[in-house]
Amino acid sequence: MTDDKNLIKIIGQKKVENILYRIIQSNKIPHALLFTGKEGVGKEYAAIEFAKALINNSTVQNKDHILNSIQKLNEPYIKYICALPRGKNENENDSPYEKLKQNEINFIQKEFEKKSNNPYYEINIPNANNIKINSIRDINKFISFAEVEQFKRVIVISNAHLMKEEAQNALLKNLEEPPNNVIFILTTPHPELLRDTIISRCWRVVFENLSSSDVERILIEYFKISEEDSRKVSQISMGSVKVALDYLKYDINFLLDKTIKLLRYSFGKKFNQAIQEISTIASDKILLKLILSLTSVWLSYYNKIRLTDTHIPLEQFNETIRKFFEKYPNVDVTETMNLIEEYQINLDRNVNPNIVSSNFVIQLSSLI
Repeated sequence: MTDDKNLIKIIGQKKVENILYRIIQSNKIPHALLFTGKEGVGKEYAAIEFAKALINNSTVQNKDHILNSIQKLNEPYIKYICALPRGKNENENDSPYEKLKQNEINFIQKEFEKKSNNPYYEINIPNANNIKINSIRDINKFISFAEVEQFKRVIVISNAHLMKEEAQNALLKNLEEPPNNVIFILTTPHPELLRDTIISRCWRVVFENLSSSDVERILIEYFKISEEDSRKVSQISMGSVKVALDYLKYDINFLLDKTIKLLRYSFGKKFNQAIQEISTIASDKILLKLILSLTSVWLSYYNKIRLTDTHIPLEQFNETIRKFFEKYPNVDVTETMNLIEEYQINLDRNVNPNIVSSNFVIQLSSLI
């Protein structure tokens, strides 16, 4: 056992570092942890680092080999569960990959490789909308290895909210009778979509939004984004690496222009133009969520100007915010910002994007 304060290091999450360090040092490891917080703040990075820290804090032999296997997400040292596509004629008794085509399996393997090389990388598999019950039932095979070993193995369930009811029920059986030497780590930005009986059996660890400088650092170090682009998107990333990357993927200048047009039409009570403007992107859920995020950024800048007359780091928003502030210096945007967050959650719950878009425009228009 070691008392090295650097046993576990997570960029921008000092509180989480301290919590996980104390858990390891106490030698009373919870059988299940729930990592919650916005997408792109390092939850899965922390899960992998925690799994490695448990090995570093043990007396197990072949540490280097085990640590390397954990980094590569290789069983039987770690099990990484995520949403997968459903195979043709697949049933609940098949293994998770049994009925998938070989090209699908090859694609998934490449995604896992990218994840092992960059723990901030978000695995993206076509037609993978849910965590299958097959994947949860497959845990028993992994557990059988752990029973004969003296060190703790970790099962990471990425985006655990993607488990449907039957998968959550299957997981609950494992949590009710926790196996020896196995720790479950569930990561999710939406814990409210998990059963209360699952949440109650997990030690909850809350991740805060990253600072813009931390987002910038991660973009440069892990994704090789230029300093100029990293600095620009990190300022409006809302503390999320994922949001920053999506801004770059969809062209931040296009997104900013779209957001400003939508704000002008909505504030000007030009409902038809506003609806028409947002309807052009409503079919793309990620794009719509980015417009919602940028609107929230705009509102937060307005709030800062209203309360402190602060500098606006994003030049494209400067004119519209200043003009709006001069005309409406005392608008309370708190409720609208909360509703935007709710709209984003609704999109994750597969609520009709057109309904979300319409409610969004109506809410913006109601501000004045």
